[in-house]
Amino acid sequence: MLKPKTKVPDSESRQDILKLKRNAKMARSTHAYVRGNTIKFYDWLEEAEIRSLPHGPAIWICGDCHTGNLGPIADAKGKIEIQIRDLDQTVIGNPAHDLIRLGLSLATAARGSALPGVTTINMIEALFAGYAEAFDKDSDANSVRRPEVVRVVMREAVRRSWKHLARERLDDVQPTIPFGNRFWPISKKERAEIVSLFEKASVTQLATSLRGRPDTGEVTVLDAAYWVKGCSSLGRLRYAVLLDVDGGVIEGDDLCIMDIKEGVKAAAPRYPGTSMPRDHAERVVEGARHLSPHLGERMRAASLQGRPVILRELLPQDLKLEIEQIGQTEAMEVARYLALVVGQAHARQMDKNTRRSWLSELRRTKTKSIDAPLWLWSSIVELVGSHETGYLEHCRRYALAAA
Repeated sequence: MLKPKTKVPDSESRQDILKLKRNAKMARSTHAYVRGNTIKFYDWLEEAEIRSLPHGPAIWICGDCHTGNLGPIADAKGKIEIQIRDLDQTVIGNPAHDLIRLGLSLATAARGSALPGVTTINMIEALFAGYAEAFDKDSDANSVRRPEVVRVVMREAVRRSWKHLARERLDDVQPTIPFGNRFWPISKKERAEIVSLFEKASVTQLATSLRGRPDTGEVTVLDAAYWVKGCSSLGRLRYAVLLDVDGGVIEGDDLCIMDIKEGVKAAAPRYPGTSMPRDHAERVVEGARHLSPHLGERMRAASLQGRPVILRELLPQDLKLEIEQIGQTEAMEVARYLALVVGQAHARQMDKNTRRSWLSELRRTKTKSIDAPLWLWSSIVELVGSHETGYLEHCRRYALAAA
Protein backbone atom coordinates (compact mmCIF):
# COMPACT_ATOMS: atom_id res chain seq x y z
CA MET A 1 0.00 0.00 0.00
CA LEU A 2 1.54 3.32 -1.11
CA LYS A 3 1.52 6.24 1.29
CA PRO A 4 0.68 9.79 0.21
CA LYS A 5 3.73 11.99 -0.16
CA THR A 6 4.34 14.01 2.99
CA LYS A 7 6.94 16.68 3.53
CA VAL A 8 9.81 15.42 5.65
CA PRO A 9 10.45 17.92 8.50
CA ASP A 10 14.09 18.54 9.24
CA SER A 11 15.56 18.08 12.72
CA GLU A 12 15.14 21.75 13.66
CA SER A 13 11.49 21.81 12.58
CA ARG A 14 10.79 18.68 14.59
CA GLN A 15 12.20 20.25 17.74
CA ASP A 16 10.18 23.45 17.35
CA ILE A 17 6.94 21.47 17.04
CA LEU A 18 7.88 19.16 19.91
CA LYS A 19 8.59 22.12 22.20
CA LEU A 20 5.09 23.45 21.55
CA LYS A 21 3.58 20.01 22.25
CA ARG A 22 5.62 19.62 25.45
CA ASN A 23 4.69 23.07 26.76
CA ALA A 24 0.99 22.47 26.06
CA LYS A 25 1.09 19.08 27.78
CA MET A 26 2.84 20.45 30.87
CA ALA A 27 0.34 23.33 31.15
CA ARG A 28 -2.58 20.93 31.65
CA SER A 29 -2.08 20.41 35.39
CA THR A 30 0.48 20.51 38.18
CA HIS A 31 0.63 16.72 38.02
CA ALA A 32 1.45 16.85 34.28
CA TYR A 33 4.09 19.51 35.00
CA VAL A 34 5.70 17.32 37.66
CA ARG A 35 5.78 14.32 35.32
CA GLY A 36 7.34 16.33 32.52
CA ASN A 37 9.98 18.22 34.49
CA THR A 38 12.49 15.83 36.00
CA ILE A 39 15.24 18.44 35.93
CA LYS A 40 13.35 20.76 38.30
CA PHE A 41 13.14 17.93 40.83
CA TYR A 42 16.90 17.47 40.84
CA ASP A 43 17.49 21.22 40.85
CA TRP A 44 15.53 21.22 44.09
CA LEU A 45 17.70 18.45 45.50
CA GLU A 46 20.73 20.63 44.78
CA GLU A 47 19.25 23.76 46.33
CA ALA A 48 17.06 22.33 49.11
CA GLU A 49 17.66 23.63 52.60
CA ILE A 50 16.74 20.19 53.90
CA ARG A 51 20.02 18.34 54.38
CA SER A 52 18.75 15.43 56.45
CA LEU A 53 17.89 13.03 53.62
CA PRO A 54 18.97 9.49 54.44
CA HIS A 55 22.07 8.24 52.66
CA GLY A 56 20.91 4.95 51.16
CA PRO A 57 22.94 2.06 49.77
CA ALA A 58 24.40 2.46 46.27
CA ILE A 59 21.88 0.64 44.06
CA TRP A 60 20.23 1.20 40.70
CA ILE A 61 17.33 3.63 41.07
CA CYS A 62 14.68 4.69 38.53
CA GLY A 63 15.64 8.36 38.80
CA ASP A 64 12.23 9.50 37.51
CA CYS A 65 9.85 7.52 39.67
CA HIS A 66 6.47 9.17 39.07
CA THR A 67 3.17 7.29 38.77
CA GLY A 68 3.15 7.30 34.96
CA ASN A 69 6.43 5.40 34.93
CA LEU A 70 4.87 2.35 36.59
CA GLY A 71 2.52 -0.13 34.99
CA PRO A 72 2.02 -3.65 33.64
CA ILE A 73 5.08 -5.07 31.87
CA ALA A 74 5.20 -8.40 30.06
CA ASP A 75 8.34 -10.53 29.98
CA ALA A 76 9.57 -12.41 26.91
CA LYS A 77 7.18 -15.29 27.67
CA GLY A 78 4.13 -13.11 28.29
CA LYS A 79 4.06 -13.12 32.11
CA ILE A 80 2.76 -9.76 33.36
CA GLU A 81 3.72 -7.83 36.50
CA ILE A 82 3.54 -4.22 37.66
CA GLN A 83 7.07 -2.85 37.35
CA ILE A 84 8.92 0.38 36.58
CA ARG A 85 8.45 0.98 32.85
CA ASP A 86 10.74 3.91 31.98
CA LEU A 87 14.42 3.88 32.93
CA ASP A 88 15.83 6.85 30.98
CA GLN A 89 17.09 8.45 34.22
CA THR A 90 18.36 5.30 35.90
CA VAL A 91 21.66 5.59 37.78
CA ILE A 92 23.39 4.03 40.76
CA GLY A 93 22.24 6.50 43.36
CA ASN A 94 20.28 7.15 46.53
CA PRO A 95 17.04 5.11 46.69
CA ALA A 96 15.47 7.87 48.82
CA HIS A 97 15.23 9.96 45.64
CA ASP A 98 12.80 7.46 44.08
CA LEU A 99 10.61 7.48 47.18
CA ILE A 100 10.47 11.29 47.31
CA ARG A 101 9.78 11.56 43.56
CA LEU A 102 6.91 9.06 43.83
CA GLY A 103 5.53 10.91 46.86
CA LEU A 104 5.61 14.22 44.96
CA SER A 105 3.77 12.65 42.01
CA LEU A 106 1.08 11.20 44.28
CA ALA A 107 0.69 14.46 46.24
CA THR A 108 0.15 16.51 43.07
CA ALA A 109 -2.34 13.91 41.81
CA ALA A 110 -4.23 14.32 45.10
CA ARG A 111 -4.24 18.12 44.71
CA GLY A 112 -5.48 17.79 41.15
CA SER A 113 -8.29 15.57 42.44
CA ALA A 114 -9.31 18.25 44.99
CA LEU A 115 -8.62 15.93 47.91
CA PRO A 116 -8.17 17.53 51.36
CA GLY A 117 -4.74 18.04 52.86
CA VAL A 118 -5.40 15.35 55.47
CA THR A 119 -5.67 12.82 52.63
CA THR A 120 -2.24 13.85 51.39
CA ILE A 121 -0.83 13.25 54.89
CA ASN A 122 -2.45 9.80 54.92
CA MET A 123 -1.05 9.07 51.44
CA ILE A 124 2.50 9.87 52.57
CA GLU A 125 2.05 7.60 55.58
CA ALA A 126 0.77 4.82 53.31
CA LEU A 127 3.64 5.48 50.89
CA PHE A 128 6.20 4.94 53.61
CA ALA A 129 4.41 1.87 54.98
CA GLY A 130 4.31 0.24 51.55
CA TYR A 131 7.98 0.96 50.86
CA ALA A 132 9.06 -0.39 54.27
CA GLU A 133 6.93 -3.50 53.71
CA ALA A 134 9.04 -4.35 50.65
CA PHE A 135 11.98 -5.12 52.94
CA ASP A 136 10.03 -7.84 54.77
CA LYS A 137 11.35 -11.21 53.55
CA ASP A 138 7.79 -12.52 53.10
CA SER A 139 6.57 -9.49 51.15
CA ASP A 140 5.36 -10.01 47.58
CA ALA A 141 3.61 -7.29 45.56
CA ASN A 142 1.93 -9.97 43.42
CA SER A 143 0.13 -11.42 46.44
CA VAL A 144 -1.06 -8.05 47.77
CA ARG A 145 -4.58 -6.89 46.93
CA ARG A 146 -4.23 -4.37 44.13
CA PRO A 147 -6.10 -1.03 44.16
CA GLU A 148 -8.97 -0.80 41.69
CA VAL A 149 -7.07 1.49 39.29
CA VAL A 150 -4.29 -1.12 39.13
CA ARG A 151 -6.73 -4.04 38.74
CA VAL A 152 -8.40 -2.26 35.81
CA VAL A 153 -5.15 -1.72 33.92
CA MET A 154 -4.01 -5.29 34.67
CA ARG A 155 -7.25 -6.72 33.28
CA GLU A 156 -6.75 -4.61 30.17
CA ALA A 157 -3.14 -5.80 29.83
CA VAL A 158 -4.11 -9.48 30.13
CA ARG A 159 -6.79 -9.31 27.41
CA ARG A 160 -4.75 -7.34 24.87
CA SER A 161 -3.42 -8.90 21.66
CA TRP A 162 -1.37 -7.80 18.66
CA LYS A 163 -4.54 -6.40 17.04
CA HIS A 164 -5.09 -4.07 20.00
CA LEU A 165 -1.50 -2.83 19.77
CA ALA A 166 -1.67 -2.40 16.00
CA ARG A 167 -4.93 -0.44 16.09
CA GLU A 168 -3.66 1.70 18.95
CA ARG A 169 -0.25 2.47 17.49
CA LEU A 170 -0.84 2.03 13.76
CA ASP A 171 -4.60 2.75 13.43
CA ASP A 172 -4.94 -0.56 11.56
CA VAL A 173 -3.48 -4.05 11.33
CA GLN A 174 -2.04 -3.36 7.87
CA PRO A 175 1.78 -3.47 7.81
CA THR A 176 2.42 0.28 7.51
CA ILE A 177 2.87 3.15 9.95
CA PRO A 178 0.35 5.96 9.28
CA PHE A 179 1.68 9.52 9.26
CA GLY A 180 -0.10 12.07 11.43
CA ASN A 181 0.17 13.61 14.89
CA ARG A 182 1.92 10.56 16.37
CA PHE A 183 4.21 9.52 13.52
CA TRP A 184 6.18 11.75 11.15
CA PRO A 185 7.92 10.72 7.91
CA ILE A 186 11.66 10.29 7.94
CA SER A 187 14.31 11.00 5.35
CA LYS A 188 15.77 8.39 3.01
CA LYS A 189 19.04 8.63 4.91
CA GLU A 190 17.33 7.92 8.25
CA ARG A 191 15.50 4.93 6.81
CA ALA A 192 18.69 3.54 5.30
CA GLU A 193 20.46 3.82 8.66
CA ILE A 194 17.57 2.05 10.41
CA VAL A 195 17.57 -0.77 7.85
CA SER A 196 21.32 -1.13 8.32
CA LEU A 197 20.85 -1.28 12.11
CA PHE A 198 18.47 -4.22 11.83
CA GLU A 199 20.94 -6.15 9.72
CA LYS A 200 23.19 -6.54 12.76
CA ALA A 201 22.97 -9.92 14.46
CA SER A 202 22.79 -8.46 17.99
CA VAL A 203 19.76 -6.38 16.99
CA THR A 204 17.89 -8.99 14.96
CA GLN A 205 18.35 -11.43 17.86
CA LEU A 206 16.20 -9.11 20.02
CA ALA A 207 13.32 -9.36 17.54
CA THR A 208 13.62 -13.14 17.12
CA SER A 209 14.07 -13.96 20.82
CA LEU A 210 10.61 -12.97 22.01
CA ARG A 211 7.47 -15.11 22.08
CA GLY A 212 9.20 -18.29 20.96
CA ARG A 213 10.34 -17.06 17.55
CA PRO A 214 13.23 -19.05 16.03
CA ASP A 215 16.64 -17.38 16.20
CA THR A 216 17.10 -18.21 12.52
CA GLY A 217 14.11 -16.08 11.49
CA GLU A 218 14.83 -13.36 8.94
CA VAL A 219 14.06 -9.79 10.05
CA THR A 220 12.81 -7.26 7.47
CA VAL A 221 12.09 -3.58 8.04
CA LEU A 222 8.61 -2.94 6.60
CA ASP A 223 8.23 0.67 7.65
CA ALA A 224 9.72 3.31 9.95
CA ALA A 225 8.71 6.74 11.23
CA TYR A 226 9.77 9.40 13.69
CA TRP A 227 7.74 8.83 16.85
CA VAL A 228 6.25 11.87 18.54
CA LYS A 229 6.23 10.96 22.23
CA GLY A 230 5.65 14.30 23.94
CA CYS A 231 8.31 15.37 26.41
CA SER A 232 10.42 12.25 25.88
CA SER A 233 10.97 12.97 22.16
CA LEU A 234 12.36 16.46 22.56
CA GLY A 235 15.97 16.79 21.52
CA ARG A 236 16.57 13.10 20.90
CA LEU A 237 16.21 10.37 18.30
CA ARG A 238 12.91 8.52 18.58
CA TYR A 239 11.62 6.07 15.98
CA ALA A 240 8.93 3.43 15.58
CA VAL A 241 9.97 0.56 13.31
CA LEU A 242 7.61 -2.08 11.94
CA LEU A 243 9.35 -5.42 11.39
CA ASP A 244 8.43 -8.67 9.73
CA VAL A 245 10.00 -11.63 11.53
CA ASP A 246 9.89 -14.97 9.75
CA GLY A 247 8.74 -17.92 11.78
CA GLY A 248 5.75 -16.53 13.66
CA VAL A 249 3.50 -19.30 14.95
CA ILE A 250 0.44 -17.29 16.08
CA GLU A 251 -1.60 -14.46 14.57
CA GLY A 252 0.41 -11.26 14.45
CA ASP A 253 3.53 -13.01 15.74
CA ASP A 254 5.39 -12.39 12.49
CA LEU A 255 4.98 -8.62 12.93
CA CYS A 256 6.43 -6.48 15.67
CA ILE A 257 6.82 -2.80 16.48
CA MET A 258 10.25 -1.81 17.71
CA ASP A 259 10.79 1.35 19.74
CA ILE A 260 14.12 3.12 19.21
CA LYS A 261 14.94 5.80 21.77
CA GLU A 262 18.12 7.77 22.17
CA GLY A 263 19.94 7.32 25.46
CA VAL A 264 20.85 10.70 26.93
CA LYS A 265 22.73 11.86 30.01
CA ALA A 266 20.71 11.33 33.18
CA ALA A 267 19.67 14.32 35.27
CA ALA A 268 19.52 12.07 38.34
CA PRO A 269 22.70 12.33 40.44
CA ARG A 270 24.84 9.22 40.67
CA TYR A 271 26.80 8.24 43.74
CA PRO A 272 30.46 9.27 43.40
CA GLY A 273 32.89 6.41 43.02
CA THR A 274 30.33 3.99 41.60
CA SER A 275 30.91 2.11 38.35
CA MET A 276 28.29 2.44 35.61
CA PRO A 277 28.43 2.01 31.81
CA ARG A 278 29.67 5.21 30.19
CA ASP A 279 27.41 4.63 27.20
CA HIS A 280 23.98 6.07 28.08
CA ALA A 281 22.05 3.34 26.25
CA GLU A 282 24.00 0.59 28.02
CA ARG A 283 23.38 2.38 31.33
CA VAL A 284 19.61 2.33 30.73
CA VAL A 285 19.60 -1.35 29.78
CA GLU A 286 21.71 -2.31 32.81
CA GLY A 287 19.47 -0.32 35.14
CA ALA A 288 16.38 -1.99 33.67
CA ARG A 289 17.81 -5.46 34.26
CA HIS A 290 18.18 -4.66 37.96
CA LEU A 291 14.96 -2.70 38.53
CA SER A 292 12.51 -4.19 36.02
CA PRO A 293 13.63 -7.67 34.93
CA HIS A 294 10.62 -8.12 32.62
CA LEU A 295 11.63 -5.04 30.67
CA GLY A 296 15.39 -5.48 30.95
CA GLU A 297 15.40 -8.82 29.16
CA ARG A 298 13.58 -7.21 26.21
CA MET A 299 16.01 -4.34 25.66
CA ARG A 300 19.26 -3.87 23.77
CA ALA A 301 21.77 -1.03 23.49
CA ALA A 302 22.98 -0.03 20.02
CA SER A 303 24.21 2.96 18.04
CA LEU A 304 22.35 4.96 15.39
CA GLN A 305 23.62 8.09 13.64
CA GLY A 306 26.62 7.98 15.95
CA ARG A 307 24.39 8.22 19.05
CA PRO A 308 23.55 5.61 21.70
CA VAL A 309 20.02 4.19 21.36
CA ILE A 310 17.88 1.72 23.29
CA LEU A 311 15.74 -0.78 21.38
CA ARG A 312 12.80 -2.72 22.71
CA GLU A 313 9.84 -4.46 21.17
CA LEU A 314 6.50 -3.03 22.18
CA LEU A 315 4.15 -5.67 23.53
CA PRO A 316 0.35 -5.28 23.81
CA GLN A 317 0.54 -5.86 27.57
CA ASP A 318 2.79 -2.86 28.26
CA LEU A 319 0.59 -0.09 29.67
CA LYS A 320 1.06 2.91 31.93
CA LEU A 321 -0.92 3.77 35.03
CA GLU A 322 -2.97 6.90 34.39
CA ILE A 323 -3.72 8.50 37.75
CA GLU A 324 -5.12 11.91 36.90
CA GLN A 325 -8.14 11.66 39.19
CA ILE A 326 -8.14 9.62 42.38
CA GLY A 327 -10.69 9.03 45.16
CA GLN A 328 -10.09 9.65 48.85
CA THR A 329 -10.13 5.98 49.92
CA GLU A 330 -8.22 4.69 46.92
CA ALA A 331 -5.50 7.32 47.37
CA MET A 332 -3.95 5.48 50.32
CA GLU A 333 -4.24 2.08 48.61
CA VAL A 334 -2.51 3.35 45.47
CA ALA A 335 0.28 5.04 47.46
CA ARG A 336 0.97 1.93 49.50
CA TYR A 337 0.91 -0.45 46.54
CA LEU A 338 3.11 1.59 44.20
CA ALA A 339 5.63 2.22 46.98
CA LEU A 340 5.73 -1.55 47.58
CA VAL A 341 6.51 -2.15 43.88
CA VAL A 342 9.32 0.42 43.94
CA GLY A 343 10.60 -0.89 47.28
CA GLN A 344 10.85 -4.42 45.94
CA ALA A 345 12.78 -3.16 42.88
CA HIS A 346 15.25 -1.68 45.36
CA ALA A 347 15.24 -4.54 47.87
CA ARG A 348 16.09 -7.24 45.31
CA GLN A 349 19.46 -5.51 44.87
CA MET A 350 20.37 -5.69 48.58
CA ASP A 351 21.48 -8.51 50.85
CA LYS A 352 19.77 -9.15 54.19
CA ASN A 353 22.06 -6.94 56.27
CA THR A 354 21.86 -4.05 53.83
CA ARG A 355 18.06 -4.23 53.79
CA ARG A 356 17.93 -4.15 57.58
CA SER A 357 20.36 -1.24 57.77
CA TRP A 358 18.49 0.76 55.12
CA LEU A 359 15.15 0.23 56.83
CA SER A 360 16.60 1.50 60.10
CA GLU A 361 17.99 4.58 58.33
CA LEU A 362 14.62 5.22 56.66
CA ARG A 363 12.87 5.37 60.02
CA ARG A 364 15.23 8.00 61.32
CA THR A 365 13.42 11.20 62.50
CA LYS A 366 10.06 9.44 62.56
CA THR A 367 7.77 11.44 64.85
CA LYS A 368 4.65 10.71 66.89
CA SER A 369 2.58 13.29 64.98
CA ILE A 370 2.80 11.55 61.57
CA ASP A 371 3.49 7.92 60.76
CA ALA A 372 6.23 8.77 58.25
CA PRO A 373 9.76 10.17 58.68
CA LEU A 374 10.05 13.93 58.96
CA TRP A 375 12.57 14.05 56.09
CA LEU A 376 10.05 12.44 53.72
CA TRP A 377 7.13 14.64 54.70
CA SER A 378 9.20 17.86 54.68
CA SER A 379 10.72 17.03 51.30
CA ILE A 380 7.37 16.40 49.64
CA VAL A 381 5.77 19.52 51.15
CA GLU A 382 8.64 21.71 49.96
CA LEU A 383 8.62 20.11 46.53
CA VAL A 384 4.85 20.55 46.08
CA GLY A 385 5.23 24.26 46.82
CA SER A 386 8.24 24.61 44.53
CA HIS A 387 6.54 22.82 41.64
CA GLU A 388 3.28 24.74 42.12
CA THR A 389 5.22 27.97 41.68
CA GLY A 390 7.09 26.56 38.69
CA TYR A 391 3.84 25.32 37.13
CA LEU A 392 2.12 28.71 37.35
CA GLU A 393 5.18 30.41 35.87
CA HIS A 394 5.18 27.83 33.05
CA CYS A 395 1.50 28.57 32.39
CA ARG A 396 2.22 32.32 32.30
CA ARG A 397 4.95 31.84 29.69
CA TYR A 398 2.75 29.42 27.73
CA ALA A 399 -0.17 31.87 27.68
CA LEU A 400 2.08 34.73 26.54
CA ALA A 401 3.54 32.59 23.75
CA ALA A 402 0.04 31.51 22.64
CA ALA A 403 -1.11 35.14 22.58
